[in-house]
Amino acid sequence: MLGAMPPFLRFDTPLRPLDWAVIGFYFLVLIGTGVIINRRKQATTDDYFRGGGRIPAWAAAVSLVATSMSAASFIGVPQQGYEGDLTYLSTNIGMLLAAVVIAFVFVPAFYRARVQTIYQYLGQRMGPGAGAAASAAFLVGRVFASGARIYIGAMPASIILFGDLAPPHLLVAIVALSMVGIAYTLVGGVSSVIWSDVIQMTILLGACVAAIGVIALRLEAGPAEAMRALSAGGPDGASKLTLFDFTADPAAAFSLPAAVLGFTIMGIGSYGTDQDLAQRLLTCKDAKAGARSMIGGILLGVPSVLLFLIVGLLLFLFYQRPDLIAGDPVPVPEDSRQVFLAFIVEQMPPGLSGLMMAGLFAAGLSSLNSAINAMSSTFLNDFYRPRRPDLSEAELVRIGRIGVVAWGMVLALFACACIWLERAHAERSGTSTLLTFALTVMTYAYAGLIGVFLTALLTRRGNTRSVVFALVAGFVGIALMQPMLWGLAFDLGAIREAGTHSGLIAMLDLAFVWKLTIASGGSFLLCSMGRTPRHGEA
Repeated sequence: MLGAMPPFLRFDTPLRPLDWAVIGFYFLVLIGTGVIINRRKQATTDDYFRGGGRIPAWAAAVSLVATSMSAASFIGVPQQGYEGDLTYLSTNIGMLLAAVVIAFVFVPAFYRARVQTIYQYLGQRMGPGAGAAASAAFLVGRVFASGARIYIGAMPASIILFGDLAPPHLLVAIVALSMVGIAYTLVGGVSSVIWSDVIQMTILLGACVAAIGVIALRLEAGPAEAMRALSAGGPDGASKLTLFDFTADPAAAFSLPAAVLGFTIMGIGSYGTDQDLAQRLLTCKDAKAGARSMIGGILLGVPSVLLFLIVGLLLFLFYQRPDLIAGDPVPVPEDSRQVFLAFIVEQMPPGLSGLMMAGLFAAGLSSLNSAINAMSSTFLNDFYRPRRPDLSEAELVRIGRIGVVAWGMVLALFACACIWLERAHAERSGTSTLLTFALTVMTYAYAGLIGVFLTALLTRRGNTRSVVFALVAGFVGIALMQPMLWGLAFDLGAIREAGTHSGLIAMLDLAFVWKLTIASGGSFLLCSMGRTPRHGEA
């Protein structure tokens, strides 16, 4: 029967019965959590979208880091360690600086405004049109960013069900993951998202530690010999243990200047202007608790990222230095995106493979659950509620649930498009890591939003018109610096070889954080040109 089935319906799973049992137990735990949370009636939109302000700061912090890491971290960070070094860890310098700014500038302002979405603050500060424009920018940007994360999160499902990452199989996996995420979020609102994130983060880190233990047990070499192999295992004999890259090369995304300045800007965009992550900060009882959750989440992220980078380094030894590994050499995956997945399904003992795949599902679901709840909250509070002020809270909650389904479908569609977009991005930019792809996609909306929020919080300038100009300029500015766009009209490879248009090539080769810094700076200047309307003015 299987031989007669179409290729996209053939199941060739490498997992064993015990692995399926572990994955099944994980889903039972998720369902049980949802049922328990749903016992508290979600009577108001404040309950559904802010958890009624009852979420402990520590749970919000765990949810913050779980959502920010996502499947892009589970797969992309080990890929970064496998192909590169430890410099990605240094980007947490900028993230910590951003956390301080958000905790002491952004969060108090949001709580004083008593808002359910951070864009309502902009509406109060610069006029309703400004808040609506920022909300629209967030929704577009979140489709880009979360769609890319769902695409990456569907990879383990494709491996489990079909044994490969063929585009038709990825399409099926994206649909399956989206259906599960929509159903779960539909039930309990942001409370179910946050508490499931706590469970999922535990599984995520447990799976990572298990992988480190399994690879370490296969090492025949001692620690000193393994460290020597890593010290000379990078490109051109460079050390894979490098933590700080002191180069001034603007194309280096994880250099120290980029880590300190560029990732501070990136962190402000991620945690301060994105409702998907900022929503966690609004679920605590007050601004101080929200600030603690912000800083706690960033601090928790540092050892989490380090664990995944260590996995990547050990995978390098496992596949590239078989002389240091016990047993016969194993085939090296041709696609570095699959290096961690291949190890999980081919080398992990029964049961642990299931735990690892449950961790990957956890990462994928965390991205989806969080995004569709935040997007539904934004659409409801910033667009629908102002036009239907007569609706009851019960009716608004019903509309919010409809929004969860609708936005889930939109994200699934863009995730399907990412199957081809990611390949085109890699071909045109010469960057093949999933981590860089995911981070680059996020910058389109962040550039304008960073400029607008900094104007609102640090100046007395800005109005609806200047906000719209700033948001459009940020998006267009990022787009104009992408090799993928210019590659549609020009043969960039030929231009590089000829040595012409050096200014264009230098701009296209900038690291994504420098592109974000330039575009957000321009957006800030544009937004600051507008005069804030006085009370009572349109």
